[in-house]
Amino acid sequence: MAADGGSTRAVVTALAANLGIAVSKGVGALVTGSSSMLAEAVHSLADTTNQALLLVGGRRARREADEKHPFGYARERYIYAFIVSIVLFTLGGLFALYEGYEKIRHPHELTSPLVAVVILVIAIGLEGYALYTAAKSANEIRGGKTWWQFIRHAKAPELPTILLEDAGAVIGLVVALLGVGLSVLTGNTVFDGIGTFVIGVLLVAIAVILAMETKSLLVGEAASKADIARIREALAAEPRFERVIHLRTMHLGPDELLVAAKVAIAPGDVAEDITAAVNSAEARIRARLPIATLIFVEPDIYRPQAASPEPA
Repeated sequence: MAADGGSTRAVVTALAANLGIAVSKGVGALVTGSSSMLAEAVHSLADTTNQALLLVGGRRARREADEKHPFGYARERYIYAFIVSIVLFTLGGLFALYEGYEKIRHPHELTSPLVAVVILVIAIGLEGYALYTAAKSANEIRGGKTWWQFIRHAKAPELPTILLEDAGAVIGLVVALLGVGLSVLTGNTVFDGIGTFVIGVLLVAIAVILAMETKSLLVGEAASKADIARIREALAAEPRFERVIHLRTMHLGPDELLVAAKVAIAPGDVAEDITAAVNSAEARIRARLPIATLIFVEPDIYRPQAASPEPA
């Protein structure tokens, strides 16, 4: 729950920052005629939309399981995170690429460039604070992982998404500032168009990374190696289980894990003893791994020739 609280705090902070920044960039783009400023305004608008989507996804994912969805709605967080990558790719990335291409082909003079510089500097400060908030929340759960490992392996999509968006926003603002600055210093506004194009490439790259990682979660990722080891230890601790024949896990959501295990029992065990052993093993798994919300343990007689290999 603490992790979810940190995720929500980071999303809300980013939403508030981007909403104000989007408006100021839009005004700046109208005043200055800067394409990189316009691209950044659309970028902030896309980010604001994305953060609203993440909040909606988190809220809908908390609904209780029902007859139609017996495993609950936790995976809605993944669906909305995937929509975020699509919005960032289309509304942010493709628009910036088009605008940059047009500005390079048909450059035009900037008006009141100082306004653009002031807005961009303020926006860098605000986006930097949003990035700091997201990084601080991520550090509470990141452990010893590198930032890239955290983004790749996190089961909750909100913080990795916000981290990538905020980092992309800060880099994009710096690029926009360079584009405007070089245009003013050299008198050649092609630099503004080049900056816009670079922003587009950056946003498309971030969107692709988000889409690939979220797709993996949507398809269904197994528990981490450490969590699988805990489950195996809990099953092995049950005296009536001779071995674990099969073990399958899948994240239904960031904090909801499905565990399905087939275990070997002695041919002479009676039903009452087997039932007690299964119940004991399930309780032990939940004690060691609270996110294991759905556990199915199937007792069977071990037959080496019939056992299929464990997934890689």
